[in-house]
Amino acid sequence: MVTLGYHASHEQFPPSELLRLVRQADAAGFMAALNSDHFHPWTDAQGHSGFAWSWMGAALASTKLASVGVVNAPGQRYHPAIIAQALGTLAEMFPGRAWAALGSGQLVNEGITGQPWPAKDQRNARLLECVEIMRALFRGETVTYRGLVTVEDAKLYSRPAKPPMLVGAAITPATAEWVGGWADGLITISKPPAELRKMVDAFRRGGGEGKPMFLKVQLSWAEDEKAAVQGALEQWAANIFASSVLTDLRRPSQFAEMAKTVQPKDLEGNVRISSSLQRHIDWLAEDVKLGFSHLYLHNVNRGQEAYIQAFGEKVLPALRSA
Repeated sequence: MVTLGYHASHEQFPPSELLRLVRQADAAGFMAALNSDHFHPWTDAQGHSGFAWSWMGAALASTKLASVGVVNAPGQRYHPAIIAQALGTLAEMFPGRAWAALGSGQLVNEGITGQPWPAKDQRNARLLECVEIMRALFRGETVTYRGLVTVEDAKLYSRPAKPPMLVGAAITPATAEWVGGWADGLITISKPPAELRKMVDAFRRGGGEGKPMFLKVQLSWAEDEKAAVQGALEQWAANIFASSVLTDLRRPSQFAEMAKTVQPKDLEGNVRISSSLQRHIDWLAEDVKLGFSHLYLHNVNRGQEAYIQAFGEKVLPALRSA
């Protein structure tokens, strides 16, 4: 059965409010949650950026959600041994319920360390080193490693009985094919069906056949169509550009400058905008047909309470019964 999750957007809400929202989503029938580990929001208009790891512990402790995942970029802002310790602690406390999607990161978050921002191929190589280090630590090994990252005599003493899942984050088919060879699964973002099919095929071609696939679905729903469009434009216009552009921007103000050029028609294909619940059901059903077993729904506008209630009453039951 498909897992239907709620995306908790730290960039848009203070952590306390986000915790209340994820509890509401749990009560409404959402089965899981996803959150992203950012230091900055994309724009000042979004306005928040809570610490994902503290929040995850509270969310896992105060809900019955089957799992809570985090999107993280080890290697620059975080040492991989620290991420292994953080994730391992959550997985030991909440067996089978904590997992991470790992990617090469964005400068807007990782740049706070003041270290040089590597080229994409170097970031990928560093990420793979981090994954191998984390898995060795989860196995209980004492790790010394000297490469793009350095580890000296590290051993993880508090470990979960079963290592948490490490999913590969990808935006392009090339990255999806690459993560197919090392990741426990794939996570990507919603796109038109033909583009998503390319992602699926690339992941499977690279070694991902039979592995789970996760989809973060950007949508904007409101009871009024104009409100849905306006909410998406105000909150998500900065996020529609190519990954190769967005990963190299340093400040939220730069994202905001780019967003000034975006018109409502430009959101098509990047955000699923509709006041029709049936339209959202149809879109999500197509995702399931493509092979995505975990859908994390991110309503990008600020109208969360009405969205959670409406999707809990109409959308989630329709997809569960399909």
